[in-house]
Order: sequence, then C-alpha cells, then structure tokens
Amino acid sequence: MTPAHEHRNGLLATTLAFVIWGLFPLYWRLLIEVPSFLIIAHRIIWSAVLLIGGLGLVRGWGWLREVWATPRRFWLLGLSSLLIGANWSLYIWAVNAGHVVETSLGYFINPLLSVVLGVAVLRERLGRLQWLAVALAALGVAWLTWQSGRAPWIAIGLSITFGLYGLLRKLVVVEAVTGLGVESLFMVAPALAYALWAENGHGGGFVSGWGWGNDALLVLAGVVSAVPLIAFAYGVRRIPLSVVGLLQYIGPTLQFLIGVLILREPFAPSQLIGFGLIWAGLVVFATAGVRAAARARSQAQAR
Repeated sequence: MTPAHEHRNGLLATTLAFVIWGLFPLYWRLLIEVPSFLIIAHRIIWSAVLLIGGLGLVRGWGWLREVWATPRRFWLLGLSSLLIGANWSLYIWAVNAGHVVETSLGYFINPLLSVVLGVAVLRERLGRLQWLAVALAALGVAWLTWQSGRAPWIAIGLSITFGLYGLLRKLVVVEAVTGLGVESLFMVAPALAYALWAENGHGGGFVSGWGWGNDALLVLAGVVSAVPLIAFAYGVRRIPLSVVGLLQYIGPTLQFLIGVLILREPFAPSQLIGFGLIWAGLVVFATAGVRAAARARSQAQAR
C-alpha cells in the first residue's frame, strides 16, 4: 500500500472513530429504561468478550504473557482501567441524566488539560500561544462556575479522568489493542459480578425484563465501544498528530449539537460566553499545533 493510501485510510479511520464517539449520546439514550450503572457493566462485559476473544483467536495468550513479563506495565494498565471505567461511568450517567452539553464541555477541555499534564508530569515546554489557549479555557470554566453558582463538575471529572488515562497510556509502552485487552481483564470481573448481583433481584432485567430491543443494544454496546477504539488505534499511526489534534474536536462538537438541537437541553446566552472562551482557546491551540507541524516539515526538508 502506498503512503498516500496509508494516509487516506488513516484519515478515514480516525475520522470514523471521532464521529462514532460524537454520536454516542444518541445510542446511550436509547437505553434510557436501563439503570446507568447496568449499562456500564454490560458495556464492559461485551467489550471484554469482543476484545479478549479477538486477541485470543488471533494471538493466543501470548499478548497477555508479554505484558505480564513487565509487572509494572501490567499494574499501570490496571490503574488506567480504573480511570477509563470511571470516565465511562460518569459519561453514561451524565448522558442519561440530561447533561449532554456539559459532557461535551469536558471533552472540549480535555486537550488543553492534557497539555497541562504534559508540562506538570512530562516536563514538556509550552509556547506563548499554548499558554494563551490554556488561560482562555481556564477563564471559560471560571465564567461558567460564576454564572451557575457551581463548578461544572461533570465536565471537570470527564476531562481529568480521560486526561490522566491518556497520560498513563503514553507512559505505558504497549500496543493499543493489547492494552485495551489487559484493561478489559481488570474491569470485566467486577462488572460481571455487579450484573449478576443485579439480576438476582436487585434491579436487573437482562433477558427477562428490559425487552429484546434493549438486550440487543446492550450486547451491541461491546461492538460500539470497541470499533472506534480500534479505528483510532489504526488511524493515529498513519496520520500526523497535528491532524489528530484537529479531528478530536469532531466528537465534542457533535455531542454539543445533539444536546442543544436534538435533546433540547437548556443553553443560556451566559453559557455561550464560557463556551466561547474555551472554543477560542481551542482555536489558538490548534493554530499553535499547525504552526509547529509546518516548522517541523520545513526543518526536515532543509536537511
């Protein structure tokens, strides 16, 4: 396959991943009759069946032995599984509780929080434009807090859990799908235990109470969760990170539009000021990324 075809396929795969993530609120709202924490349990269970089953068929158990050979890497993936599990739990609860707009805010903030984590933990250096982007986002969050009388805790929780998850996955050197398989192993046992407990007279209704439509959606949640992760893992290796940085705003933009235009969540003019400051920060951040990529290309050509 030529580099041009590789780039095109990577662009399509990465775009597909972010579009699916952006449309997630519509999928989870179809399961409104199912308690949120049971949706999360089934999402984990069926994702694990798909990921672990697929890895087992293709690679046997070599992928697990490879990770277990470095215990530090194995247990760091256990920590990352806690973070992504917390992120999924908060996200699904928030969507079905009518907070889609605030979830979109969390994923708008996340890229800028990742920059701050890079400075604090990885000792990365920021340019003036990047610091300006972070300052604009902080002003936006402060404005929203002042206007509503409370901090946007859902957005902050989502951005922190996903930002820390991304940091850990950057620190753990492991192939993307293998890492997801190990994380699934950590999450599947408590998820399965909770689902079985719920089916034993504590609010469960799989097969017996929610109807075949909801049961099918719960099983398909494994595919819906795994496909964008696999597409992203495939695509991100084939296109520049600057392009990934721009594409990542597809998801929260779609979530925001779904919350306001389809689900009719309230969105006051005062909120627009806070979101506008954060969007301005993202524009500055994206501009800095494009400039840095252009400089890197020109330096490479000069050599």
